[in-house]
Amino acid sequence: MTPRTGESESLQAPPREQWSGQLGFLMAAIGSAIGLGNIWRFPGVAYANGGGAFIVPYVIALLAAGLPILFLDYALGHRFRGSPPAVFRRMSTKLEWLGWFQVFICFVIMTYYAVVVAWSLRYMFFSFTTAWGNDAGGFFMHYIGADQLETEVSYSPAVIAGVAVPLLFVWAFGLVVTALGVSGGVEKANKVFLPLLVLMFAALVVRALMLPGAGEGLNALFTPKWSALLDYKVWMAALGQIFFSLSVGFGIMLTYASYLQRRRSNLVGTGLVAGFANSSFELFAGIGVFATLGFMAHTQGVGLNDMKITGPSLSFITFPTVIAQMPGGALFGVLFFASFAMAGLTSFISIIQVVAAGVGEKLGLAPKPASLVVGIPAAVLSFVLFATSSGLPDLDVVDAFINNIGVVASAIIMCVAVVWGLRRTRLLQDHLNAVSESRMIGLWWRVLVGVVVPVLLGYMFLQTLGTYLSKGYETYSNGFVMVFGWGMLLMVALCTAIMTLIPWKTPVDEFEPLELETDSKEEG
Repeated sequence: MTPRTGESESLQAPPREQWSGQLGFLMAAIGSAIGLGNIWRFPGVAYANGGGAFIVPYVIALLAAGLPILFLDYALGHRFRGSPPAVFRRMSTKLEWLGWFQVFICFVIMTYYAVVVAWSLRYMFFSFTTAWGNDAGGFFMHYIGADQLETEVSYSPAVIAGVAVPLLFVWAFGLVVTALGVSGGVEKANKVFLPLLVLMFAALVVRALMLPGAGEGLNALFTPKWSALLDYKVWMAALGQIFFSLSVGFGIMLTYASYLQRRRSNLVGTGLVAGFANSSFELFAGIGVFATLGFMAHTQGVGLNDMKITGPSLSFITFPTVIAQMPGGALFGVLFFASFAMAGLTSFISIIQVVAAGVGEKLGLAPKPASLVVGIPAAVLSFVLFATSSGLPDLDVVDAFINNIGVVASAIIMCVAVVWGLRRTRLLQDHLNAVSESRMIGLWWRVLVGVVVPVLLGYMFLQTLGTYLSKGYETYSNGFVMVFGWGMLLMVALCTAIMTLIPWKTPVDEFEPLELETDSKEEG
């Protein structure tokens, strides 16, 4: 489509970056999906929700919710070829705000995600000498400065040098990679780090399986508690795990898909491979984690119920305790924390890419200045909020509200707007089939995206919202939750409104969609 009469040539959008090929996109998508949550969240969630029986709702959640939303993200990004704000504006000018809502959710996530990656990098070096000795818990709390906090948790501005130094490296790495562009930076980084991650974690799992007590740990994980399948909370837990681990519903996969070549991109096949690769790694991580926990239980003569098997406690307290007790623990620790850091870095750059792409398109910036414009303020916020002695509670509250309220709301609104507001699912269905090697997307997909997923996520959202409003979050004070929970969501909303009102520096509305034979079937 040609520019409007009188429009300056300088306002024409530059050619969109592209992956070098299908493999580059696939590895980037898998790298984004495989992150910290696969290693520290899935094993604990599975264990607490029926063990082996949890696999049943987990697989159903993958098929009924995870993959359908992944396909929706792919179809939106590839069809409308832009960052989330550009994509939703091209669908309807009234929906641009939703794209910015997703962008600023990613902005907040990357500010604290970087800190956890920094912790893991520092612990990789701690592992050479098992620096935590016999008190892994006390060591971790002292390392992040949490031992300086009063009983009543409140914000502390004291930056912890031991956290700030590796955090500086993480931000430098993330911004350099995204500044190099999609094919020159993001794709190359994933092609290096993803194979290394798999190889190192495979070595870790093999070593864990040879430990005494490993069998007991695996029995604890995989022994099915079939009665758990009658508990709706188990099904909600499965849906939540799939939803968050696939990186769907808040702009990442939508943005990645927009860099694919316009035709024959095999979106369906790639989505299936990425989805099942992510879930396979989660199961693989569960085997490694519980084999290791089985050794710890065997050595200390305690039950697995007495251990912290999810979240930061698993990675930075329980695992270091195991490492200190096992033969060759230093090498095991280096492998674990290096794998953990690589999983985090591949996800981290995908989050930055969403924000840089959105702001870059809006302001007419190339990848390098766009990365700096979004990265510098995000890095400053990261140091000020999460590299301090109150960083752990700050992170805990922000993560809970951004994920459980912000991300879930984003996905619900996206499904409802696309299916019922704009009635574009038939168009997107035809697009998925036209550019893929198989034409398997049909009515079943439209029903899942338009009815099943919004209903399930809506139930999760209302349950969580009701709990946060009536009971607060965990044991934190109302004031602390108001600032770091509701306050962070308010900041996202304000930034969303501001960016929506700023004029576009590129002709976002001058867009030529890929013409397909099935386009005439678009719903009315």
